[in-house]
Amino acid sequence: MKISLKNTKYRASWKGMDHEWRNAFVSIADLLLALPQEHDMERLLRLVTDSIHDREEVALVRIWVKKPGDICERCYLREECPSQVECMHLVASSGQSIDEPDITWNRLDGSFSRFPIGVRKIGYVAEKGEAVTVNLKDDDSWLANADWVKKEGILAINSQPLIFRGEVLGVLAIFLRVEICPQVARLQRVIADHVAMSMANARAFKEIRKLQEQVELENRYLRTEIEETQSYGDIVGRSGAIQQIVSKIDIVAPIDANVLILGESGTGKELVAREIHRRSSRNEGPLIRVNCATIPANLFESELFGHIKGAFTGALRDRPGRFEAASGGTLFLDEIGEMPIDLQSKLLRVLQEGQYERVGDDDTRESDARIIAATNRDLRKEVEDGNFREDLYYRLNVFPMDVPPLRERKEDIPSLVNHFVSCVGRRLNIGERSVSDAQIRNLLEYSWPGNIRELQNVVERAMIVARGSHLRFDMPDGAPTNGAIAEKTYASDSDPILRESELKDIDRRNIVRALKECDGKIYGRDGAAELLDLKPTTLASRMKKYGIATRVKASFLME
Repeated sequence: MKISLKNTKYRASWKGMDHEWRNAFVSIADLLLALPQEHDMERLLRLVTDSIHDREEVALVRIWVKKPGDICERCYLREECPSQVECMHLVASSGQSIDEPDITWNRLDGSFSRFPIGVRKIGYVAEKGEAVTVNLKDDDSWLANADWVKKEGILAINSQPLIFRGEVLGVLAIFLRVEICPQVARLQRVIADHVAMSMANARAFKEIRKLQEQVELENRYLRTEIEETQSYGDIVGRSGAIQQIVSKIDIVAPIDANVLILGESGTGKELVAREIHRRSSRNEGPLIRVNCATIPANLFESELFGHIKGAFTGALRDRPGRFEAASGGTLFLDEIGEMPIDLQSKLLRVLQEGQYERVGDDDTRESDARIIAATNRDLRKEVEDGNFREDLYYRLNVFPMDVPPLRERKEDIPSLVNHFVSCVGRRLNIGERSVSDAQIRNLLEYSWPGNIRELQNVVERAMIVARGSHLRFDMPDGAPTNGAIAEKTYASDSDPILRESELKDIDRRNIVRALKECDGKIYGRDGAAELLDLKPTTLASRMKKYGIATRVKASFLME
C-alpha cells in the first residue's frame, strides 16, 4: 500500500528525518509486510535474520526456538543443563565478520547451537519471557567470549523473547556494532512480536498441511482398500471356530493392545483386523493396510515412516508414511513375516517408544496408531532361524489370534457361498442366481487349499459364466468327481444293487422328464441342461446315446 504524504506537516517530518533512520524505517516496513506472506517456518526465520542483518550496524542476528533435547551427550553446555529434556535450538543465523571478512556466521552448529532453558542470556530470556538489552560498556556480565566481541566491535546485544499468546516460542538475538537506545530496543520489540505472530501462523499452516496430507493419504489408501476388498465386508459363518474368533474380537477390540493374527493365506485375516478396528474406540479413525510382502526392501522405511524432499533420488516432495496416515486409527501390517530383518529394529522402536522420523528428516514424530499384524508364517520358527527378531515377535504377540482354514469350518461354506453370490451379483449387476444342493455337496467335498479366497474365486467365476439362474461350479484340479460324491453320499449297505441297464433306464427317464418340464428346450436359461445340472454338450451326447430326441418329439406331437 502506498503511503500518502499530502499533509504538509507529515511531509516536513518525513523530509527532515535522518537519512539512516528513513532507510531503517523502509527496511523494517518491508520486513513487517513480508512476514505474513511466508508460511514455511524455515524460510520465515531465514527472512527475519537476513533482513535485520542487512543493516551495516548489525553484526549478527540469530533465532533459537524451543524443542526437545537431541544432542545432549555432546552438547557444549550439557553440564549447565538442569533437565536435559528441552532446550533452545539455533534455527536461523545471519552474520558477517569484519575481523575475517571471508567468514560468515550462517551455520547452525557450533558451541552455542543449543542453550538450556534458564542458562546464559538466551536461556534466561526463554525462561522468563523478558528481553535482555545491554550496552556492553555498562554491563559485560552476559559475555561468553570477550575476545570475539572486541575483535568484531560488538557494542550492544538485544535479546527479545518471541511470545505468542503467553507462550515463548523462541528468542531473537541481535548483536550490534553501535550502542542501542531505548527507542531502537522498543522498535526491535515490535519486530519480535510480529515475528512471533508469523511463527504461530507458520506453525498453524504446517499443521493444516499435515492434516490435509493425512486426509488425502487416508482417502488414497481407503480407495485402494475398497477396490481390493471388492465389497466383501463382514465375517460370515456360524461354526464353532468362527464363534471363538468373534469372542476373541470382543475381548481385544476395546483394549489398545497389539494383536497378531495367524493363519494360512486366504483365511480372512484382514477381515478379522477390520472387525477389531470397527469395534474399537478408534473406529472413527482410519484403518491403513500395509502389505509387507509387496513393498521393495529399499522403499520399506519410506513407505512406513515417510520421507522429506531430497532424501533420496526420486524424492521430489515431502511424503507422509503409513504411520502418519494411521494416526488416531489402526495400522494393519499384513504379511509381517516378510519384513526385512534390518528394518525390524525401526518398527520395534516405534512399538517401544512411539516415535519415528521420516527418511532424511531430523524431526522426531509421535506415533498414535494401534498395531495389528498378520502372517501366514510360523514366526516362532522364523525367530529360531534368525529371520525375525525375537524382541519384535514378543512386542507383536501380545494377543495372538488363530484364524482356522476353511477345511476346518466347512459348515460355513453354504453361508459363504450365499454371501459371495449376493456380493458378486451387486458388483457385476448380475441377476439372482441359485445354488443346488448337489453343487453345495461338491463344494463340501473339496479340501480348499486356497481357503476362502479360493472359494470366492470359484463362486465369482461361476456367476460370470452362468447361462441360467442355476450356478454350476467348475472345481479345481484334484476335486472329487460327481460320481465319487454320489457314491460317498448315497451308497449304504441297505441300498439295492442295480444293473447297468437299470441305471441307464433311470437316467433316460430322468432326462425325458426334464425335457418335458422345459418344453423340449435343451440350451440356455431354464433349459433341461440347467435343470439337470449338466453341461449342454453332455446332455446332447446322452440324448443321442439314448435316442431321446425322437421319442420326446413324438410324444409332443401325440399330445
